Amino acid sequence: MFSFFVSFLSCALLTLLVIKFARKNGMALDGDFGGVQKVHTHAVARIGGIPIFLAVIVASGISVLRQPALAPWLMTLIACGAIALSGGIVEDYTGKVSPGRRLLLTMVAAGLGYWLLDARVVRLDFPWGVLVLQAPWLVLPLTLLAVAGIANAVNIIDGFNGLASVVCIFMLLSLAYVALQVGDMFVLVAALIVAGAAAGFLIWNYPVGLIFLGDGGAYFLGFLLGELALLLVMRNPDVSTWYAALLLIYPAFETVFSAYRRMFVRGKSPAMPDGIHLHSLIFRRIVQWTVGPREARALMKRNARTSPYLWLFSLTAVIPATVFWKNTGVLMFFCLLFIISYLWLYGRIVRFKSPRWLFLSKKD
Repeated sequence: MFSFFVSFLSCALLTLLVIKFARKNGMALDGDFGGVQKVHTHAVARIGGIPIFLAVIVASGISVLRQPALAPWLMTLIACGAIALSGGIVEDYTGKVSPGRRLLLTMVAAGLGYWLLDARVVRLDFPWGVLVLQAPWLVLPLTLLAVAGIANAVNIIDGFNGLASVVCIFMLLSLAYVALQVGDMFVLVAALIVAGAAAGFLIWNYPVGLIFLGDGGAYFLGFLLGELALLLVMRNPDVSTWYAALLLIYPAFETVFSAYRRMFVRGKSPAMPDGIHLHSLIFRRIVQWTVGPREARALMKRNARTSPYLWLFSLTAVIPATVFWKNTGVLMFFCLLFIISYLWLYGRIVRFKSPRWLFLSKKD
């Protein structure tokens, strides 16, 4: 926990400095209030990835002083993560980096992790046995797709204050817990460092949104989350591969479903942004009734009240994954249950038939 608190304090301070610097210099401010996914009413710095990255470096350096054996692992992980971060940060500053290029950079980072950290998908667990994957032509693309996909998925769910960062904290703490159970010191320390940095950022992001995670922060957190989940599972055969699948299923399935919906239902590019993600629907069709019209103060309250719905929803996957981390059959069942629940809930909300228990009493 020392690593967590060092990272938390470092990121809290660094984020405050970045907020003041961005406001003073007018840099990387998100002043687009009319986009389909925009739910803020004042210009906000969208470079939260920078203080998170710097805090991870600081906390890793201190952790290495206490545990020198972690040095090559942590430094290599951070170096790979910096590549995933870079495309998002340039996009945050310029708005000119396409989603394809950002995804490509994340794949390059995952490729380096494949070679330098041995982070690769080499097995799939089933109740009746283990499917071993050995052919590089299969293992490499599967690894790149898995890690880059999770990084992109975290970016997709980053739509409201505190949403992506809290979901990532839940998942990282689960990784730390399971790593503790199997004695994987590297994943344990790395997961706590990244969780601490995300928590330090969160105090300035939620509820009022003084800074946004941005593409850089989302890709960086998503990449580290994907790498650590992959390393934990593949380095420790006792941990079922379906643990990682269930742990990450909320952002992963949100991405897959969004791509399907855009391509086959709406006939558009899967990279085209829209405003009908699950979190967007909850914002517009559930939380609206608890706060009121689209005014600046009400909009901020609606933004803040949207994320807890998705925090709780993500826990329906994170909690069983953490409890049943070695039971493949049970983990597969909960994966299926989550998918069914997601589709049922999405279908009800999109058809204006939202379950009554989703609504809170209306407040001024």
